[in-house]
Amino acid sequence: MAHGTSSPALTAPVLGLDAGGTHTDAVLCGPQGVVAAAKAPTNHDDLPSSVRAALAGLRAALRARGDDAEALLARVSRVGLGSTLAVNALVQDKADRVGLALSSGPGLDPRRFAVGEHVCVTPGGLDHRGVEVSPLRLDALKDALPRWRADGVTAVACVGKFSPRNPAHEQAQADVAAAAGLPVTVGHALSGQLNFPRRIATAYYNAAVRRILGAFLDAVEQELAREGISAPVFLLKADGGSLPASAARREPVQSILSGPAASVMGVSALHPSLADDDASLLLDVGGTTTDMALYAHGSPVLARDGMTIGGRRTLVRALATLSIGVGGDSRLTPRADGGIDVGPLRDGPACAFGGARPTLLDALNVDALRRGAPRAGDDAASLAAMTALAGELGLAPEEAAARAVADALDRIAEAAASLLEKVNSRPVYTLAALKGIRALEPRRAWLVGGPAAMLRPLLEDPLGMPVQCPDHADVANAVGAALALPTASLDVYATVTADSRRRLLRAPALDVCEALPRDASLRSVSDRALELLRDAMLRDAPDLEPAVEVLEADEFATLEDGRGSRDLRVCCQAVPRIARMNAAG
Repeated sequence: MAHGTSSPALTAPVLGLDAGGTHTDAVLCGPQGVVAAAKAPTNHDDLPSSVRAALAGLRAALRARGDDAEALLARVSRVGLGSTLAVNALVQDKADRVGLALSSGPGLDPRRFAVGEHVCVTPGGLDHRGVEVSPLRLDALKDALPRWRADGVTAVACVGKFSPRNPAHEQAQADVAAAAGLPVTVGHALSGQLNFPRRIATAYYNAAVRRILGAFLDAVEQELAREGISAPVFLLKADGGSLPASAARREPVQSILSGPAASVMGVSALHPSLADDDASLLLDVGGTTTDMALYAHGSPVLARDGMTIGGRRTLVRALATLSIGVGGDSRLTPRADGGIDVGPLRDGPACAFGGARPTLLDALNVDALRRGAPRAGDDAASLAAMTALAGELGLAPEEAAARAVADALDRIAEAAASLLEKVNSRPVYTLAALKGIRALEPRRAWLVGGPAAMLRPLLEDPLGMPVQCPDHADVANAVGAALALPTASLDVYATVTADSRRRLLRAPALDVCEALPRDASLRSVSDRALELLRDAMLRDAPDLEPAVEVLEADEFATLEDGRGSRDLRVCCQAVPRIARMNAAG
């Protein structure tokens, strides 16, 4: 990807695993390109078994090539994971119950921004500089904790107003909750930004999925060890970067909406010339959904306001995406007017792959039979299923298939137009740089996912642009998970009074508070911010040297107790990169 810093080349094999709604994919990538890939049905009640089956399929694919599968897998240097586990738990209301402890402070009542049923507001607060304006009183929280436990609360999120400027009140709440034996998420550790409502939502959802994702990582690491793979594990993030497993256990909220990011990074890896496009549309058609994203100058477009979960905006950086319930396994439902609706429900696989009810893939098979185009699975089973469905409407199976396919194509085209309209309604930000660019007008679409080859020629007219499928389009998500390198961002604040009475630098997410030298400047604070970010990333992934850069650096003159002072803010990031395969670059 062209982000001003070259992507490092692979020197050893890496493994990618992506647990999607329908299939769990495994892919082995090496210096010369994709070595082998395999798919296994996803068992949502036992994801580790899906990983085990995908790895068994990968081993078989390697042996079929004449490779020493065990030797190759033993040489794996890194494992990248993508999973819908966390978002599925939230959508199905299977996430953990969370108690939310909020400090009151000046301004609006924090209850206006609360999430969930179990909320406690503790009196006391800080001002916008982090100075205590009223002492914290924790009696209400101590009384609430036993009630929460009786109601099934298994995690606590503590969030204080202005905690990025001073985490003392937030940490005091956390100490009380931890003493009650409950795992705790603190808001300032997840983001240094000063948006209280979004910090509440971020901390709440982090607490809700922390145990679930931790258990998943435990199980996957056990399966990898059983396969003789001892390489470090990384989890894909919603912004297209990756997070070391140790950090992912602390900040699972970063990975809740990582699914679309996997396909974005996969296409970037499989077709590096994407960086030459002014703007492109990405479509990932899976078994359950179609996910969409946009590129600008080879870099993914960001959601301007951060990741949104359940209608609540968070402080998690994420790609601008849109998902609709149209996939290869989407159920077909006849309408009274003779039309056929595709999705959003999924009852199981297509009849072509042993399912009991016709799906979009079955309709695509029948349509391909009519055109003499390639099919997938047992096309005779698809024809039989579509014949039965068509009989309910008094149609020939070919006409029923055509109507189902047309519905799917129309919905995909409408959703793509909606995403583009939404993104272009405001200045466009990309992952490469947090600065606005001109409106996007995609000239080409990239299509990945299981049914990609069958849909590609059908989508060009509805989208009004050429559509291309990269090699290995059916496992692009696993490729993206394998090759995405760690990303992170850090906000640093500094205050320097004119008389040098107070010279402090704070990096809230790292719990860093340190004195500044007398000659502190915006440049020196920026240099220290980069050093802190680099060191933090190397602690979690010592073998992956990050490329860090300053995104924003601002200095403001202020008054404190009638004396002049300076407030400095620096935002920096690790440059988004993917490991480069020679065959792709």
